[in-house]
Amino acid sequence: MGCVVNMAITEKKPKKTMVSPLSGREMQVVFERPHSFLPVVTNYCPGCHHGIVQRLVAECMDEMDVEGNAVGIAPVGCSVMCYDFFGCDMIEASHGRAPAVATAVKRVLPDHLVFAYQGDGDLASIGMAETIHAATRGENITVVFINNAIYGMTGGQMAPTSLPHQVTQTSPYGRDAQTAGYPIRVCELLSSLDGVAYLERVCVDSPKNIRKAKKAIRRAFDCQMERRGYSLVEVVSTCPTNWGITPEAATEWMQENMLSYYPLGVYKDVVADGYENAAEAAFARAQGCPMVDADKGGE
Repeated sequence: MGCVVNMAITEKKPKKTMVSPLSGREMQVVFERPHSFLPVVTNYCPGCHHGIVQRLVAECMDEMDVEGNAVGIAPVGCSVMCYDFFGCDMIEASHGRAPAVATAVKRVLPDHLVFAYQGDGDLASIGMAETIHAATRGENITVVFINNAIYGMTGGQMAPTSLPHQVTQTSPYGRDAQTAGYPIRVCELLSSLDGVAYLERVCVDSPKNIRKAKKAIRRAFDCQMERRGYSLVEVVSTCPTNWGITPEAATEWMQENMLSYYPLGVYKDVVADGYENAAEAAFARAQGCPMVDADKGGE
């Protein structure tokens, strides 16, 4: 049952109404579970942001009315149980292979909404090749990427996104950049690829940022359905359990440390740049190369 408010106290025209089982009075629904989000209890740790992000994905599917024509890809990691939470069709992928599976699904079902929901260890480590090549090919898929700077489900090992000096199970003295290298900034990396149409980095640590995150996810989904190219939304997130701190402290740590290394914002939007899609933008950037324009006959 959704949360309700007495219609007598609001002047807005109700979008949806229901009858109160207690008073028998008609009430306006102001908040309820998205239909695309199944009525089950999620298994995420207290303070984890996965639940918030997945609700936003479901809200976008409801608004687009695509639940029956959507396919989600969940690889290994904390996203492994997504098929229990989303009402759309779900496919389980091997570790890191979600972009490859999503590519196959989208090519077979080009009119469906196809999204991969991946963590940083999955996407930026074992799945980096799939990520790079799906993006550079301009596959019309959307990736929702959770960056919590650690391997979550497998025990808290150092991830490609773990910060310098960050303590993890496999970096007990902190990440040493001289031996382990520096963290990978995924949005910045993918922004250089010609097949990418839309990239944005968001977080969900406040109501304001949650609204921005939902807008970004919807923008990425629309980009896909308009066949503009590859789209990805990176969500800077927390992992209180593996960071070994409380949810409140985890949010503060993320704000103080991660947001300075992973700045929020739009990193690529070919439509905002004046192009119809990623391919048109790529062609414009390649002007001057005699082999790009077939109409010039290789002049």
